[in-house]
Amino acid sequence: VQLVESGGGLVQVGSSLRLSCAATGSSGNANVMAWFRQAPGEEREFIAAIRRGGFTYYKDSVKGRFTISRDNSKIAAYLQMDSLKPEDTGVYYCAAGNVILSEIRRSRTYHSWGQGTQVTISP
Repeated sequence: VQLVESGGGLVQVGSSLRLSCAATGSSGNANVMAWFRQAPGEEREFIAAIRRGGFTYYKDSVKGRFTISRDNSKIAAYLQMDSLKPEDTGVYYCAAGNVILSEIRRSRTYHSWGQGTQVTISP
């Protein structure tokens, strides 16, 4: 499955952005769709994930501000980001995979990735 992200941009602190991830091709066993973030000079980190049944998981620092959702009919995922902070800056990647719960935060377990979309939060 191929993933394409969109919706990134440059916004001010406290603003909102909505990222979208559209998948093409066979979904395979992609029971989980997720978002990761990579800041300059840092490793890619888990942000949020959603299982096909709708269960969601978040990085602690984004709980209450970010909301992940998915549309199983279109194999799409979304990340609504509110109350953005400068530390939310980075390249956001969409990922999909057949992932067990204990591995849901590990980037290496996802088999499909998008090219990333830049999100920059200015003070």
